[in-house]
Amino acid sequence: MDEFIRIAIDEAKKGLSEGGIPIGSALVKKGKLVASGRNKRVQEQNPILHGEMDCMNNAGRISSYRDTVMYSTLMPCYMCAGTIVQFKIPKVIVGESKTFPGAREFMESHGVEVIDLNDSECIGIMEKFIKEKPELWNEDIGE
Repeated sequence: MDEFIRIAIDEAKKGLSEGGIPIGSALVKKGKLVASGRNKRVQEQNPILHGEMDCMNNAGRISSYRDTVMYSTLMPCYMCAGTIVQFKIPKVIVGESKTFPGAREFMESHGVEVIDLNDSECIGIMEKFIKEKPELWNEDIGE
């Protein structure tokens, strides 16, 4: 398993242990970890603090994102995909899109390469969470 998706999975598990939604991310530049993050909507009472947004926030100001890769345990939603497109992140590697299809077509239509690992651990984490906390999951995806 790629070390950076492993970091994203570890972030997702941290989020779950904090009572949050188990989605984690990692931002990589030239093969080195820049930052990682996790969905903190519950923990920080912040409606836009998805995993990718927390990761970008933790990365701080970077002059250019054009040579970065965003890893996420789940296919990014339209909000996070919009941020990826806005900052011209060229590649996104996701753990899975089975439990949530996200905004893959949107990103691809803007030139972002999207790789879906269809990872069984990522799928299992989300399936269990959605089954146990459907109301919290629906809140996170705006349902």
